[in-house]
Amino acid sequence: MVNESQQTDQGPSRPKAEYDPITLSLFSNRFMCIAEAMGRSLKQTSISTNIKERLDFSCAVFSPSGDLVANAPFVPVHLGSMSWSVKYQLKLHGKGLKDGDVILTNSPMAGGSHLPDLTVITPCFDDEDPTKIIFFTASRGHHSDIGGILPGSMPPTSTQLYEEGANIHSMKIVSNGYYDHEALHKAMVEDPAQYPGCSGSRSFRDVESDVKAQIAANNKGTNLLKALVKEYDLKTVHSYMDHIKNNAEQSVRNMLRKAAKKAGTNVLHAVDYLDDGSPISLKITIDTQSGSAIFDFEGTGPELRGNLNAPICVVHAAVIYCMRSMIGEDIPLNAGCLVPIEILIPEGCLLSPSPESAVCGGNVMTSQRITDTVLLAFKACAASQGCCNNLSFGAGGKNQETGEVVEGWGYYETIAGGSGAGDGWHGTSGVHCHMTNTRITDPEILERRYPVILHEFGFRTLSGGSGKYKGGEGCIRSIQFLQPLSVSILSERRSRSPYGLEGGKSGSKGLNLWIKQPKEKNGKIRTINVGGKGTMQFGTGDKLILHTPGGGGWGIPENLNENEEEEKLLNQAREWEPRGTWTDKAQPDF
Repeated sequence: MVNESQQTDQGPSRPKAEYDPITLSLFSNRFMCIAEAMGRSLKQTSISTNIKERLDFSCAVFSPSGDLVANAPFVPVHLGSMSWSVKYQLKLHGKGLKDGDVILTNSPMAGGSHLPDLTVITPCFDDEDPTKIIFFTASRGHHSDIGGILPGSMPPTSTQLYEEGANIHSMKIVSNGYYDHEALHKAMVEDPAQYPGCSGSRSFRDVESDVKAQIAANNKGTNLLKALVKEYDLKTVHSYMDHIKNNAEQSVRNMLRKAAKKAGTNVLHAVDYLDDGSPISLKITIDTQSGSAIFDFEGTGPELRGNLNAPICVVHAAVIYCMRSMIGEDIPLNAGCLVPIEILIPEGCLLSPSPESAVCGGNVMTSQRITDTVLLAFKACAASQGCCNNLSFGAGGKNQETGEVVEGWGYYETIAGGSGAGDGWHGTSGVHCHMTNTRITDPEILERRYPVILHEFGFRTLSGGSGKYKGGEGCIRSIQFLQPLSVSILSERRSRSPYGLEGGKSGSKGLNLWIKQPKEKNGKIRTINVGGKGTMQFGTGDKLILHTPGGGGWGIPENLNENEEEEKLLNQAREWEPRGTWTDKAQPDF
């Protein structure tokens, strides 16, 4: 058993003095505004659709010891895990960090969530003492192609980490103010191509431009932090930084006490499963006297041959997100939320994978199942879609037969579904849930930049679980491809439905269909269920139709509508038609 609680800064200088609540609120919002300003800078200066349009990035402020201080409402799986990266680099470099240094990393063994998420870390030094780090700023962005075996760098069938692209343990991308283009090119283009079956980044110019945008965003944050210190003084700013963390800690302790009282027991249990049957088991033991809890994942399945292994920092991110979500107070998500929590993870399980294991799906899929399991233990709400519905496609890169490298491109998106209902509210339809919080690319930009036509994007009728409070509806997204492309799907909740609670019904499972054009002139169009995970070579005119899961319902319906339940079942059956055969309904509309 491995104790994976991350230590937070609780040194002897931790303030105990009373604070002014108005000033506390002021500083809380000032820190959040700095993170928001970083995000605006990154959005405005980036060029890729995934960062500029889909906003698949996060920015945050960290203490001198690497604890999360404040963030804007970006992507939860980023925000809860970035402190692992900051602390790892601080431990690695120590006093070797100088003003003008910027670190780039993405390795899961160094606090990374998965390889496409590149983390840029900038130390903020005291103007009066240039050797003293007073804060860190960091940004994490999902880059749509960093190499690997497939365009998009999210291969659904990867079994080794190297298949997922460039792996950067620690790189000073900026050293003493000088940017290192050669080092980034080597790490992104040359190094990944050395592995069998792999290519370097197919769109290095996009990657480099967005990394520079992250560096600029961090610099914006450090300038604003220095201005804040100049406006007040360092002692006051750090004092209220600690008060904010202490306030979050106390809020979580109070929430845990209330949860134990409501449940009538100090021990909570839950288990949920991945589509392959792997269990994620959780036992929560609450100490009501101290308001602390032990989260024990004993019984979780072993490391997987596929890529749904979740790095430890992702578990950390899921737990801190759940703690913050269940607090009925307006506080920033920060390191204080996990001070009362001890996390135990069995060695060798899928939540503590070996360094060489594939992990790209753990960040976007398993993180959702961890969240579902924690919320189930507290009976906080029914399951949401539990999936990011990852779609990637592209072309180019290294020809594995000739070795020729052709500049190409990769596109990546995640697709919304239904959120789970709770005691007093209906689920929301067509939204990103829990660990993700990104947009979808605008149709005009999608069709202008890439050889595709978006035929349909709307709600999936009757996919939300029924109940006193209904689960949110999933979505239907239909994309037609105008040239031959490699298309990959990485999804979950295709064989196991999002659960309902307290008598509520489960949400509908997802479904991925390939409308395949005939090779012969008089051939028939085929409709193929491609399953939850796979890579296909789509031809010109082929269409992909994704049905995303709905959210679970809550509570027994007061006026049970049997006709609605029957219609829901019939609707799900219609979605499966014609199961690989041809019908008029399955013909794509050119």
